[in-house]
Amino acid sequence: MTGVDFQVKAGSIFALLGSNGAGKTTIVKILTTLLQQDSGSAIVNGFDVVSRPDKVRQSISLTGQFAAVDEILTGRENLVMIARLRHLNNPHQVATDLLQRFGLVDAADRRASTYSGGMRRRLDIAMSLVGKSQLIFLDEPTTGLDPEARIEVWKIVKELAGSGTTVFLTTQYLEEAEQLADNIAILHKGKIIVNGTLEELKKLFPPATVEYIEKQPTLEEIFLAIVGEKEER
Repeated sequence: MTGVDFQVKAGSIFALLGSNGAGKTTIVKILTTLLQQDSGSAIVNGFDVVSRPDKVRQSISLTGQFAAVDEILTGRENLVMIARLRHLNNPHQVATDLLQRFGLVDAADRRASTYSGGMRRRLDIAMSLVGKSQLIFLDEPTTGLDPEARIEVWKIVKELAGSGTTVFLTTQYLEEAEQLADNIAILHKGKIIVNGTLEELKKLFPPATVEYIEKQPTLEEIFLAIVGEKEER
């Protein structure tokens, strides 16, 4: 993949837009050490993904397109498991804190298989936050979610950035990038063709043409106009 060159500011939300097959997931896999690039270099949190993949993995979290939760386990057990894998001192307290933060306390001791799509995605993102990673990758996190669940995820993403976490977001939804991103890059056929803030991207759009269309009055407007004339006489 050539023509891919960008930087992400710490503590910001960076959105990578592109249609299916554009290469968004490939870029995420390279940056998260799951795939080695053919050429060039990639630096994540100050570490080269090829020479220091262990350091990269220690400083990031990844939430893929499909929720990677263990459906046999409860929500609490999923979080405790990840906390133990990260060798945290108090995994049960970590799980409790995240369940409260993501509004999953009432469903904490139910199997994840009983969760709705939105709840499962919230649990998935909560699992990604175990260990307080500096950078979190969200690869099309709202794909397949209903509008209400999508708005829930947006709220979580904004809270993450507000607390200082850097968020790298890939999405097909233009509204999602518009609502969340500090910076937006558009990937097309394996190349980034534009990169900037929403305001900068708007300036690339041709000026709007103003057209005048004769507006037909509504019955309400006709009624009020006639009544008003009668009252004035």
